[in-house]
Amino acid sequence: MRILVAGFQHETNTFAPSRAGYQNFVNGEGFPAMRRGNALFELEDVNIPVGGFLKAIRTTGHTVVPVIWAGACPSAHVTRDAYERIAGEIHEAARRERAEAVFLDLHGAMVAEHLDDGEGVLVARLREIVGPEVPIVVSLDLHANVTHRMLSTATAMVAYRTYPHVDMAATGARAAELLRRIELGERLHCLWRRIPFLIPINAGSTCLEPAGSVYRRLGELEGTSLSLSFAAGFPAADFPECGPMVWGHGSDRDRLDRAVDELTAEIVGREAEWLVQLLEPEAAVREAIRLAAGAVRPVVIADTQDNPGAGGDSNTTGMLKALVRCGVQGAALGLLCDADAARAAHEAGEGNEVRLALGGSGTPGDTPFEATFMVERLSPGRCRFDGPMMHGNELDLGPAACLRIGGVRVAVTTRKSQMLDRNLFRMVGIEPEAATVLVVKSSVHFRADFQPIAEAILVARAPGPMAGDPADLPWKRIAQGIRLRPLGPAFSGLSTQEPH
Repeated sequence: MRILVAGFQHETNTFAPSRAGYQNFVNGEGFPAMRRGNALFELEDVNIPVGGFLKAIRTTGHTVVPVIWAGACPSAHVTRDAYERIAGEIHEAARRERAEAVFLDLHGAMVAEHLDDGEGVLVARLREIVGPEVPIVVSLDLHANVTHRMLSTATAMVAYRTYPHVDMAATGARAAELLRRIELGERLHCLWRRIPFLIPINAGSTCLEPAGSVYRRLGELEGTSLSLSFAAGFPAADFPECGPMVWGHGSDRDRLDRAVDELTAEIVGREAEWLVQLLEPEAAVREAIRLAAGAVRPVVIADTQDNPGAGGDSNTTGMLKALVRCGVQGAALGLLCDADAARAAHEAGEGNEVRLALGGSGTPGDTPFEATFMVERLSPGRCRFDGPMMHGNELDLGPAACLRIGGVRVAVTTRKSQMLDRNLFRMVGIEPEAATVLVVKSSVHFRADFQPIAEAILVARAPGPMAGDPADLPWKRIAQGIRLRPLGPAFSGLSTQEPH
């Protein structure tokens, strides 16, 4: 077969302050930079779905037609221009190449300025081009907000099963296996069930319960003949189909129906366990100091509400202020994205002091941190990931610096990226293993590389644009009746806009 291969990834927080334009996808912002044509084969050894799919499919003798791969850091809406330019390349290639199958590496929670259901519209337009018989197989993020349009227009879809997402390439390989089954003539039914409550992103870590055992149960129910997926959803996209979803594919419809029902019952029956404890900034720091006393490993605090992997701009200062107020020694915080501060540090030079108004997001309760910092290390801001998340990915975050105030070091960059690899600290001369307390601007992905070195992990709720508790968000258009947190209030507001 001639298999068209493309990727277009964005997780949209409709409450976030910054939108994703075309240049954000060109840069990648923590994802690989945009690739076209044969340059997609450079991603074969990167732990993302397209890498796993390409490795698996190229051993089968099929012809791969690589089109484009583009991803950008989670943010507010994708601009109309960026969406139509990137989606348009995929659709134009489908018209031109007359492919016999399609693989799409998507996220599943993209909202554009003009479209609620970015992936659903992309696949539906593609279906109109290739016709009803050409298989379209899709990989999705565990945080996909899976829509009816996506399920009804794709031939098959499969989602990650780990959070942190260390199985992204493996998910691409599972998509290749689904395509092989379709190629051999297997007719796959698709059944799905919605979960009636939002799941906070911190609660969904498969390092913790109940998520760990839920995904183990998914594997048991799947066996060798079914394909099951559970997307916990991204609980910050204000449109009617935001929320968790269970779905599956299989040729035995009755067995598939039972498996989807049983997995759904497992998730809903453990609703209370999907709650998560969040600490206020100074409480988190004081607990970290207590735990670090006598410890030989750092205590890690997740600054979850400024997670750039969930729509934050990685520039809030609540946790930095708490570290300084509490007089912590040997602490490090990263990444804090402030292009002006990075430029000022490079102008001042290593070993010199610089006066800065560092960071500040404009989120209520968050202001710049004004102080004099010592410039300890300068860096060009280039980094290669060696940890499990996106292993092998290379980033260019622009001029970067390690700034010190008292006993606290801050890793400052020009462009943003979630702190999901220890090399991001090392990039500016900070050895994470030597710290007493590490504050990471991440929610869960940091666990893949930081949990092995952590004495303990705490989750803090400093002011920021990504609510740790989704019930705190000003919802207007989410589905009537969905509970805004586990065991929480059901949404009963009036929708102010029709879905589109």
